Amino acid sequence: MISDQNRNAYGPAAGSPAPGEPVFIAVGRLRRPHGIAGELIMEVWTDFPERLCPGKRVYVGEGRKPMSVFRLRPYDEYENLALITFEECRGRQQAEELRNSTVYVRADEIPPLPEGEYYHHQLLGLKVITDEGVVLGSVAEILETGVHDVCVVRMENGLEVLLPIIDEVVLDIDLERGQMRVHLLQGLI
Repeated sequence: MISDQNRNAYGPAAGSPAPGEPVFIAVGRLRRPHGIAGELIMEVWTDFPERLCPGKRVYVGEGRKPMSVFRLRPYDEYENLALITFEECRGRQQAEELRNSTVYVRADEIPPLPEGEYYHHQLLGLKVITDEGVVLGSVAEILETGVHDVCVVRMENGLEVLLPIIDEVVLDIDLERGQMRVHLLQGLI
């Protein structure tokens, strides 16, 4: 039902776009240089790292500096890490300047998912309404627990409700109306 981590798509590092500006989705975080040729270790936040193929335009850091992927390859020791090189970064010193930067792609450039599947960033801000018509609040965050994702719903009084994203709880997601309809299982609130 839910796809792609993109957990920091609208977090503090991303900021809110001004009207008419593109929306950026975080797909990874650059860690430290690896070797002397400009390669960096990247923590991969996307479920689709294969889309970061050579020539792909990405945006790095708070200033969203446009850069082109030269190469992306697995970092054998760790599942969620990769080694990335950019066309514009061919030495260790240049790579060092990118340390701890977030890597983004434009939201309007990501491919659509099959019907019934959603990117995390699409759910953020949705109004959450129970099957009895009670407005709970809005989706503030998506937590990844390993078994299934969990929506953090922030109510108007500031309290938060955790709702597992499972078929028995999430009945309907309507992106056009900006709503998520849910069924509250006993003990959820």
